[in-house]
Amino acid sequence: MKRLYDPTIFIQSLDSIDRDKFIIATYYIEDAPESDFIDHFAQLQRLVLEGSTGDWMRVAEETDEVREALTGRLVGYYEVPAPKGTKRAVFQIAYPTAAWDRRPNFPMMMLGPAGNCFIFSTAFRLLDVSFPPSITKHFPGPKYGIEGVREMLGVKDRPLVLHIIKPKMGMTPEQTAEQCYRTAIGGVDIIKDDEMAGDVFNCSFEARLEAVNKALEKAERETGKKVLYFISVTDEVDRLAEKARWASRNGAGGLLLTYSAGFSALKMLAADPEVKVPILLHVSHMLGLLPSMSFIALAKMGRVAGADMILIPTMWSSYQVASLEEGLRTAFALQQDLHGLKRTWPLPGGGIHPGLVHLLVGDYGPDIVLMAGGGLLGHPQGYTAGAKAFRQAADAVMQNIPLENYAQDHPELRAALDQWGTFERPKTVWGYAGAAFQPKMARRV
Repeated sequence: MKRLYDPTIFIQSLDSIDRDKFIIATYYIEDAPESDFIDHFAQLQRLVLEGSTGDWMRVAEETDEVREALTGRLVGYYEVPAPKGTKRAVFQIAYPTAAWDRRPNFPMMMLGPAGNCFIFSTAFRLLDVSFPPSITKHFPGPKYGIEGVREMLGVKDRPLVLHIIKPKMGMTPEQTAEQCYRTAIGGVDIIKDDEMAGDVFNCSFEARLEAVNKALEKAERETGKKVLYFISVTDEVDRLAEKARWASRNGAGGLLLTYSAGFSALKMLAADPEVKVPILLHVSHMLGLLPSMSFIALAKMGRVAGADMILIPTMWSSYQVASLEEGLRTAFALQQDLHGLKRTWPLPGGGIHPGLVHLLVGDYGPDIVLMAGGGLLGHPQGYTAGAKAFRQAADAVMQNIPLENYAQDHPELRAALDQWGTFERPKTVWGYAGAAFQPKMARRV
């Protein structure tokens, strides 16, 4: 008798498979059909087959040998308590690397973990993707990463400060350069185009790079401090490589690439030996994917594809697109060991100002980039003071000095705190029976 649940798919677990031969995807699913009987395994069997070898009907050529070599495996299923009539679960599928191991590439690899699976439920989310060494060895990862960018800038341990050029577009090259000069002498480490910047009628890509380079050279002569300018190279794929190479040859400190160009375009630039500068991946319309894909999975793919820096969500921003925990796990995924790939800088962003620096460094550690547009340029004393205020906030945090105390003899930080405020991290007391008996340690958590 034919078994209802294919043993190739179901009689497997993370303990029973060779982890180096599979990409592991972790999902959340929720179903509430008009029935008292919900067979999740029947549904997940269809999902697994749609993401590998099969269809809703099995054809003769889909032999047992084909399934054994190329079909996904359900290697984890963890039911979540749910109201009657609803079934919720976290589950894991292992996708065989044999499907792509001749020429591993993101466009094909993602068709399994992030392809037809999304048609099976209205409440469905890809939570994480785990790549084996057999796959990551084919991808460049970050060319410079955290350590490489620190070496380029000569900054050993503090957070970096990044100025986002504003307005997003509309300034001439000369206006852009003047803004960059004023923040550079204030102490920023990195300046980047806004993601919307490109070849605008009054500010071409080439003229903008030339003007900003001259401004930063002037600032470096005055301060002795190097500043990296990340220019946007986002474009059609057939123009992207030459544009990036031209920017690298002509003095760009880094490249800004938006997610709309795709992971394959990112991998192409990161692997190009003529592109000799770090790459910042801007999330752009990645945000539209968040209901169905976690930031953790997206950021991990960006790191494998070659991003030296990636914008991430944070609870301490004006754009709270993800939970506290998802933001933290995203940063940790960029900073942790990953089969020898260089570590990627997390850029927690969205309405960041100096009064938030202690929260950001407390959550993510010093290997982050403090990125601001309005929270720097909107300083009441001007652009240079805005840059100084961020540097002062970072110095205070690294010295374990409260921002309010440090601001007493640092007028730029004082003005920033007066303008935007400073915030205490909310406290969660959890795990003790009664408040009267909680030890002091619990009250500090």
